[in-house]
Amino acid sequence: MRALVKAVNSVGVPLQTLVLIHLRVSQINGRTVHLPMKPKEFEEAGEEDRRLPLVETWREQTCFTDAERSVLALAEAATRIDGREDPVSDEVWEEAAKHWTQVQLAAVVLHIGLVNLWNRVNVATRQEAVDWRINPKKWTPMTSRLSAAQ
Repeated sequence: MRALVKAVNSVGVPLQTLVLIHLRVSQINGRTVHLPMKPKEFEEAGEEDRRLPLVETWREQTCFTDAERSVLALAEAATRIDGREDPVSDEVWEEAAKHWTQVQLAAVVLHIGLVNLWNRVNVATRQEAVDWRINPKKWTPMTSRLSAAQ
């Protein structure tokens, strides 16, 4: 699994984008990460991306780029597959393909699959959702976690 994470991180998809995907997929699966909400909490946690609490409502927000929106739509479509004959429509795929190379898009798809896998493993093993507030001084910001795996 770590080798797959390394591969995903090596093709030029910004870490912040991967974090947005991770959060959105986890939210859909009911495996949310408890995030800082107030400016002081962000400072204490060392988190730089203040958009994280807005990921669930990304369609209504103006702070996400078109490229980020394209992979958030892809993440939602690829995660919500139950009862859908063609969950990832050509329109969703083509929009993402406008913003990302084939290799980057492959990494995004792999990342979506990995997050879904980890969500299911965590549910099966009854892992608690991550809450940075347990010990903010030792909490690792979302935007730096994957770089440590390299």
